[in-house]
Parts: sequence; C-alpha cells; structure tokens
Amino acid sequence: MRVVVFGAAGRMGAEVCRTVHADPDLELVAAVDPFHAGKDLRAVTGGVHIAGMQIAATGDEILRTNPDVCVDFTHLDAAVPNILWCAENGVHCVVGTTGFTEAHIASFREAFTKSNCLIAANFAIGAILMMRFAEQAAPYFETAEVIEFHHDQKIDAPSGTAMATVARMAAAKNAWAEDPTRKEVLAGSRGGRGAGDIRIHAVRMRGMVASQEVILGTTGQTLVIRHDTTDRTSFMPGVLIGVKKIAHHPGVTFGLDSFL
Repeated sequence: MRVVVFGAAGRMGAEVCRTVHADPDLELVAAVDPFHAGKDLRAVTGGVHIAGMQIAATGDEILRTNPDVCVDFTHLDAAVPNILWCAENGVHCVVGTTGFTEAHIASFREAFTKSNCLIAANFAIGAILMMRFAEQAAPYFETAEVIEFHHDQKIDAPSGTAMATVARMAAAKNAWAEDPTRKEVLAGSRGGRGAGDIRIHAVRMRGMVASQEVILGTTGQTLVIRHDTTDRTSFMPGVLIGVKKIAHHPGVTFGLDSFL
C-alpha cells in the first residue's frame, strides 16, 4: 500500500513516517508539511532516507505518487482541507487529529463516496480498551470524573480522548448523581462539563506524553481505570491497523474499535 503522511514534521507525523517506512507491507511515497517544504525527509524524521524525497507543501504536489492512503496528524485548520482533498481524489484517509465540529463531520460523510475515512481520538490499543471498559462500567456507578494528562505543548483541552470517553459513558448511562458543589473558591476548579455533565480535568505537564484516569464511584467503592502512554510509539500499532484495514470500512468511521 502506498502511503502519504500529512504533518510529517510533527512529532506524531515523523513517527508515522518511520513506522510506515519500516513496515514491509507499506511504502511511504510522500510526506507533506507546509512549514518544512523542500527539506529532505530525513531532516524531520531523524534518519528515514528515501532517495529524492523532499517534504511537499500541499496535497496537490503529491498526486503523482498515486497514494492509496493518507495519514493526517496535523491540527484542525489543516486537517479539514486535507481530509476533503483525500475524498475529492479518491484516497483513503486515516486521521488522528481531533476537534471536529458536527458541521465538519457532516461534510466528511457527504464527501467520502469514492474512498473511506477513519477518524480516531486515540490509536493506542490500551487507550481504546480503557474507553471501552469505562463504557462497560458506567451503568453500575453513580458518579464519574475524568482526569487527562498531556505534555505542555498540547494547545487544546480537554483532549479528544477524554471527550470521546465521556460521550461513550454518557450514552451507556443517562443519569448521574448531582454534583454537590455550590461554590467554587477558584473558578473552574471543578473542571469542565462533558457529555452527561461528567467532569473532565485537563492537566498540562512538562515531561508527560499522555495519560488518562476514569474514576467511577458508588456506595462504598470506587473504580479507577487508567491508561499511560510513555512513548508515541504506542500509537503506531493502531495506526498500522487503520492504514491496512481502511479499504474494508466504507464511508466515515469514528474510533478504531470496529477495526480491532
């Protein structure tokens, strides 16, 4: 399979380039990043060298490579046109970018008629299981809160994983105990309200990669479900699954669950 990576110079994009290049079933045919256009690929990946391959500025520059799948780890403003470019050109798309609105999602569903798209808040298999276990536990508890931890370069909060987690928990249980708080001494100290009014607390900490705790409580007991990402390589097995199976999942799919 012929693969293109959008956001190739970012930390996740560079890791995807290295992973795709090392997989015998895949061929990295192009890398796109407008902020590093014209650079040799190894300058941003720390060692992956493909003769003659330079970072492209836009998708239009790499159409000649005839890609089967594009992988996008960019940011919201870049990802939307990248995804629609894939749909227009009949290229499958695997997306790790988050923050899409309902309008974005509707436009993606309408656009992907010639190829398929996977959008996942998290590609770490352990994180997917953490979300699934939280969803399964939700009906048996009365209160729940989520704490998500990320590195100090992450610009959005809460994380897409946290938002997806509480959405699944809220769908599994439609009524939670009322929050007893009547006064916040510091505004925002109780966190943000996600789906089902489940509280989400976002920590941004130097030295972190990504972790999440789901804390559920009921009479006389609590349950903590935690997943820790200690290295970005943890996302790569999930990305490879998405790339290799995307052709068999028509339209737009959210979450890696159905690929596992």
